[in-house]
Amino acid sequence: MAAEADLEDLPGVGPATAEKLRDNGFDSYQGLAVASPGELSNTADVGESTASDIIQAAREAADIGGFESGAQVLERREQIGKLEFNIPEIDDLLGGGIETQSITEVYGEFGAGKSQVTHQLAVNVQLPKEHGGLHGSAIFVDSEDTFRPERIDDMIRGLDDEILADVMEEREIEGEPGDDEAMDVLLESFLDKIHVAKAFNSNHQILLAEKAKELASESQEDDFPVRLLCVDSLTAHFRAEYVGRGELAERQQKLNKHLHDLMRVGDLNNTAVLVTNQVASNPDSFFGDPTQPIGGNILGHTSTFRVYIRKSKGDKRVFKLVDAPNLADGEAIMRVQDEGLKPE
Repeated sequence: MAAEADLEDLPGVGPATAEKLRDNGFDSYQGLAVASPGELSNTADVGESTASDIIQAAREAADIGGFESGAQVLERREQIGKLEFNIPEIDDLLGGGIETQSITEVYGEFGAGKSQVTHQLAVNVQLPKEHGGLHGSAIFVDSEDTFRPERIDDMIRGLDDEILADVMEEREIEGEPGDDEAMDVLLESFLDKIHVAKAFNSNHQILLAEKAKELASESQEDDFPVRLLCVDSLTAHFRAEYVGRGELAERQQKLNKHLHDLMRVGDLNNTAVLVTNQVASNPDSFFGDPTQPIGGNILGHTSTFRVYIRKSKGDKRVFKLVDAPNLADGEAIMRVQDEGLKPE
């Protein structure tokens, strides 16, 4: 990442403009290089022509935006992390877990277990890589008042003793797995690495995505850099605020911008983006499951991986991979239990 002072080396960027850019999260050449002239013009209060010049200079300085060989793409993809569920059937289905630098969408009806997935992965992302984690922290954008610290406690206590022992040793927590005092200290250390913000409406949710970009960028030199961004749920506010066909175009336009802000967080910071989505019933469906995710083609095309979770008997849930660029569709079974998500 470029030093902050380097922004003033770009054409048309003086001290005042550089300060405005930094205040709005544009503190690196990479961030500027993928901005649009209109976005930068509004942010830095400069003309679109000047904004275009700034972006072009940032692209040259960051050396991005050109073509690269397939071998270079392979080398870059080797940097991608895989965040595991620690449920073998699901991790196999996902090719090793959910990917950083990608958006994974999880949709399903109320009570299917979408929020359980976000909580479980907010725990798992903090685990050492040898235990399926990414040794990172998480950002949790909460639009439906779903985040529960008590659930994080349950899931930590539900980890295998071997994992708990390794994590406690790494974090220099005295005691044994299961010891209440030690587990309380461990819970606090996990919660400290989950950054939660409640979104009150769609505009606030969009703003929080921009703040998440700043937080993720600032964390990259930390011991636990941001490696997971959860939005639960992505579509609730948009669905409630934009009602009827007359407002559909505006809703989709704002949702599209929001998704691209989230994608930028993942791309620039090697972070996995996990969004949950609500569903609607398609009355025209005569065969198969009439449940469909909302958000239309914009969400369908932007999500790298789409997962459908539906209820089964008791605590069983069917985890179905609906779409992925390099993986076959398939299903696996998981259980939603007090101790977290577990194999069948």
